[in-house]
This record gives sequence, C-alpha cells and structure tokens, in this order.
Amino acid sequence: MGKYITVDGGTTNTRIRLIDNGVLADEVKIKLGAGAKDSRRLADAVKEGIETIIERAKCGKEDITAILAAGMITSEFGIYNVPHICAPVGIKDLSNAIKTVTLPEITDIPINFIPGVKKNGTELGEVDMMRGEECEFFGISSLLHTEKNSLTVLPGSHAKIIASDADGRIADFSTSLSGELIAAISSGTILSDAINLNIEKHDEEYLKKGYEYCSKNGINEALFKVRILKNLFGADEKSRYSFFIGAILCADVKKIAKSPQKNVYVGGKRQIKNAFCDLLTAFTDKMVVCAPDDAVDMSVSYGMICIYESKESTL
Repeated sequence: MGKYITVDGGTTNTRIRLIDNGVLADEVKIKLGAGAKDSRRLADAVKEGIETIIERAKCGKEDITAILAAGMITSEFGIYNVPHICAPVGIKDLSNAIKTVTLPEITDIPINFIPGVKKNGTELGEVDMMRGEECEFFGISSLLHTEKNSLTVLPGSHAKIIASDADGRIADFSTSLSGELIAAISSGTILSDAINLNIEKHDEEYLKKGYEYCSKNGINEALFKVRILKNLFGADEKSRYSFFIGAILCADVKKIAKSPQKNVYVGGKRQIKNAFCDLLTAFTDKMVVCAPDDAVDMSVSYGMICIYESKESTL
C-alpha cells in the first residue's frame, strides 16, 4: 500500500493520519474543521499537522506515497473546493475525479482531494449530498466485503443511509441530522441535566421503549418523556439515555425498514452503532451486520487509499 498521509476534514474536527502499508502509524487530531469557516486558520493547522506527522516518522517528504484529503475540507469552507460528482458513483468514478494540487502554503507534497457525492433532481426529496462519507462507505465495503445491493448506515453528525447497486456503486442515499440532534438537545434544552452522553452501553429495554414511544407519539412528545423519566419515575442515567437514543433514531430505523435491500451494514462510533444494530434487529426483517470497531476506525483512511490506488491501477 505504501506510506500515506490522510486528512479527514469534518465540520468540527480534522484528523491527520500516517498509514504505513495499511497500518495506522501515527495520528494528529485538530479541534478545528470547515464549520469554523476560517480557511486560513484551517490551512495553518493542517500544515502543522502534516509537518508533525513527517517529523515524528523521521522520514523525508519523498518517502510519502501521497497525501489524500476528503470531507468538508474539500468544500468552500475548507482549504480547496472540489465540486461534488453525481450518483451513481463507483470507486473509479471518484478516483478519476481526484484533484491533485500543490498548496505551498501547506506543503510541497501534492495533495489529492477526493470529491464528495451528490444527487440531482427536481424535487426536494430527490436531492442530497455528502462529503467524506463516500470514503467511509468504500472503506467499509472493502474491509467487510459487503454484499452488493445492500444498505450501509453511517451514523455521525449527519447520518447517512447509503444504498449500493449491483455494481457496488453508491446508487442512492439520504441524510438525517440525528447526530447533531443528539448533541444539541442533550446540551441546549431542558433535557441537559437528564441525558449523559458518556454512557458507554445502552439499556436495550429502554432503547426499544424510546423507539416505540416515538413511533406512536412523535419525537417531540417522546423527547419530553426523558424529563418525566428523570423527575417522576426516577429512572437511572442509562435508562434515560437509552430511551432518548431510541427516540432520536426512530425515523432513520423506520426509513431503513421500508427499503427493499435485505442486508444492512452499520458503521459509526460504538454507542450509536450498537444502538442502531439493536433497533434494526428488533424492528426490521433485515440481515444486520455491525461493523467491528477497528474496521470503523480505519474506514475513512482505508477508503481514501482504495480510491487513490484505483486511480493508480488504471494508469
């Protein structure tokens, strides 16, 4: 595979990694993303991160096979804007759309920017977009050898439900704000003293209760019941957290339940990934595969490398 530096640029954080022959060798995390809308400061932080990675690896710039970048760092608020390409999108479509540029204010090594993916249409429900999740999708697809004509669920700030076609391409996808809802509601509402997001493992009974209550009564009423659970029922932190997550994920799970695909692969951080898997198993007839934590952790970087090396293989 070679020695790659990958830059995974999100809305709030940026992660720079050294991947040496497929193994994570080093990492620099930057608490700054494209959401700050400060391209100059972001560029300076990426420059420092890349320099730190190279210095700690005790290698020369000539030893780096390539620098790869994806996510919101390729948006108008990032360090180099790359237009989305339109679905359906295969791995070679992405590799052919890579923009390789030299940004001397960051590094003399050319940076390969991987574009995001969008859906066009005339109706609001037909249109969507992603940046970064396409790399995560192809990383998980490669690591888990996923079935074609399947769904991949990628919980995050903006949760993606991605459908692949018979060729393994990104054929369709939808986005929900479930991750940001979890963060915003748990910190910025009257529920802030009732929800502890540091709970490592959910209570499956209360997770299902939250889902079922939301399914019958809607999310607004279901969320207020978290306060009722605390103040009037004396429910413990794990129960309240689990009920809350079940309610938040209800709409996404119901959408997946209606999809024609039978196989569903779930990535994302452990807590939400496991909650998704339990809800999908309980309330749908899907064959659910919960991606291992190590595969999830490597998925974005691995996907970037797979996309880049697909380009190389066509030369």
